[in-house]
Amino acid sequence: MPAARVALSTASTYPESTASAFEMAARLGYDGVEIMVWTDPVSQDPEALRRLVDYHGIPILAIHAPCLLLTQRVWGTDPWAKLVRARSVAETLGAATVVVHPPFRWQRDYAREFITGIERMAGETDIRFAVENMFPLRARGREVSAYAPDWSPVDDDYAHVTLDLSHTSVSRSDPVAMAESLGERLVHVHMADGLGSAKDEHLVPGRGTQPCADLLELLAAGGFDGTIVVEINTRRAESRAQREADLAEALAFTRLHFAAPTAAGLGRTYG
Repeated sequence: MPAARVALSTASTYPESTASAFEMAARLGYDGVEIMVWTDPVSQDPEALRRLVDYHGIPILAIHAPCLLLTQRVWGTDPWAKLVRARSVAETLGAATVVVHPPFRWQRDYAREFITGIERMAGETDIRFAVENMFPLRARGREVSAYAPDWSPVDDDYAHVTLDLSHTSVSRSDPVAMAESLGERLVHVHMADGLGSAKDEHLVPGRGTQPCADLLELLAAGGFDGTIVVEINTRRAESRAQREADLAEALAFTRLHFAAPTAAGLGRTYG
């Protein structure tokens, strides 16, 4: 059996709280959680998070730094200070990974130093800064990237990368080919799905057109020992029961296909 654990992103339970995400993750049988640091004060407070870990008996496996548009002022406005704080929280709580997005193009100074800065910070800690693939914006047949140096981390010199399958849907990329190109640099996966629209959908895996099962089987065959995080959108769930049903389905899909690799899997170690 591959060594990777399956975690629940606290973003998957929005608009319910970070505390609710711990409760659901523990009850449904997830191996841990990824903390999306956002406007919920609990997500920003390492002591509050530690109490949730102790109460529910479920570890924090990753910290997602507050680098979304809606979290631009969480932990201040200096992007490097945010990463330093995310690293500190990860070290304090025993998480192995900090997930970070590439800079927005208007963050010019940050973008100019991003690759070398991430490399420098990675050399100061055992925490892995895993840069996530994003996607271009599409309108009227044109594509424009909001990110610098690029929305795709594949060709940039990052030691560690996060692969998000909802984002590959929007960018119309092949996540299997991206995984092959990344090799052992791929240490973190956001498991979701999409239908190839311009909208970042984060569907339950298996409900869209992304090769979610193929990627999981490929990684299992390659001995992936990073973290697989279910990051789906349950905002339209009409009840807690419906939200938990979606989270349970996503977990079952992930475990099924990650535990049953095909014979044609990659002969390469991941994570």
